Amino acid sequence: MMYVVGVDLGGTKTAAGVVGADGEVLFSEQIPTLNRGGGDAILRATAALVGRLMRRAAGEGIDVGRVGVGSAGVIDAVNGEVVSATDAILGWAGTRLTGGLAQLLGLPRGSVRAVNDVHAHALGEAWRGAAAGSSSSLMVAFGTGVGGSFVLDGSPVLGHHFVGGHVGHFASPYAYHEGKALPCVCRGSGHVEAIASGPAIHESFLRFGGSPEVPDTRAVFALAQLSLARAASIENAAANHAAAIKAIGAGAGAAGQAIGGLVNILDPETVVVSGGLADAGGFWWKPMERALRKELMGPLADIPVLRAALGNTAAIVGAAKLVLT
Repeated sequence: MMYVVGVDLGGTKTAAGVVGADGEVLFSEQIPTLNRGGGDAILRATAALVGRLMRRAAGEGIDVGRVGVGSAGVIDAVNGEVVSATDAILGWAGTRLTGGLAQLLGLPRGSVRAVNDVHAHALGEAWRGAAAGSSSSLMVAFGTGVGGSFVLDGSPVLGHHFVGGHVGHFASPYAYHEGKALPCVCRGSGHVEAIASGPAIHESFLRFGGSPEVPDTRAVFALAQLSLARAASIENAAANHAAAIKAIGAGAGAAGQAIGGLVNILDPETVVVSGGLADAGGFWWKPMERALRKELMGPLADIPVLRAALGNTAAIVGAAKLVLT
């Protein structure tokens, strides 16, 4: 059986694993991403991680000679370069990702391939996860940001400029407050990500009168799940409870409407929803799916809408798939 290394290179951590041609992750390891060290430092640390896995595999009699990478940023999948990146990874834009890794690892350049990490995530779910067996699948992830990918016949649709999948950055009627468009991290405004991401839900909670002492989105969900009787009995909890419910409802509604609109455009066989919010339970999932199905055209009414199945290994598996075919 053929084995390769799949790498999930994100803004805070980089994970990698040895993956077989059957999609099984034999073993894996992760390190913090040196997101303030610049492109060269990140490449060296990633090469060291991959090298350790390759040596471990060799010790078990497994030959690994190819590496697939799912990386944060806009990735030119033809030339293997980082076209652009946010400030989450300083100095990442312009990095020769595949060529640099191949050189550091002593591999032929063609043996290293890369795409954006969300595309890798979607490819993993399409191959071995929730959408396995589907001819086409749309995956949308809601977490720190909002991203997505459309996988068609086993390949993610990257777009002419490799920007395909930035589904957090189109207009949402939910992304307004008191008639003003909410600012988005892309420097635009009124976008899906500005209302439907995890941090956006916390910001909505504060706009709706929630206490600044509630530190993050996880705490907002905990407040929302208080019973009304209990919330009413705790000082200031009733107001925070109401703000939490309203903020989660707005974020979930915006997420569902956005996915529904994309389904109308793309007509995938299967929809996969991923990310931290998708894992937050029915309090987010149910209003999200209601809004999604309300948006759908008639012939699409019964489309499967599934939670992602592979968890933290999805992008590793998807990145591996790049070099397994």
